[in-house]
Amino acid sequence: MSRIGRMPIALPAGVTAEINDNKVTVKGPKGTLTREIDACINMKLEGNEIVLTRSSEDKDVKAKHGLYRALVANMVTGVHEGFVKSLIFNGVGYKLQKTGNKVVMNLGLSHSVTVEEVEGITLEVVGNNEVKVIGADKELVGQVAAKIRDLRKVEPYHAYGIRYGDEVVIRKVSKTGKK
Repeated sequence: MSRIGRMPIALPAGVTAEINDNKVTVKGPKGTLTREIDACINMKLEGNEIVLTRSSEDKDVKAKHGLYRALVANMVTGVHEGFVKSLIFNGVGYKLQKTGNKVVMNLGLSHSVTVEEVEGITLEVVGNNEVKVIGADKELVGQVAAKIRDLRKVEPYHAYGIRYGDEVVIRKVSKTGKK
């Protein structure tokens, strides 16, 4: 059996789950998430745990077993604790300002860029150069953070641009001395 797929998912206090056919709904203090699961994976609610089993030993079913277990575990973690992605802005003239549910960014362009909060996502400005993307859905948090990062990717010579908080930027040596 899959090492990840066979592990039960414990539901923390304050989190409830409902399983209908191949749809799982998880409710918690941070919100409600719903996901459709492939029919080859069976789910059961046993006490305070969700157990996923597979219907056959085919290679693709084995892969989906671990995948869907990880996705459901991320749903439980999201509605209980939430997910946070930190983005750090580095550059001359880079400024951030939150107005209402929008973040206005000056990124060294001729115009300012505005990013609005998506449903289920909160944008929090920390200091002058950091934005935290906060939400219950791990996929949505990552997608919003990636879209913001794509506005100004980090350039390798001066490390100007937008990077993730845990990202390491490898700096290149300048090309001086060439004629």
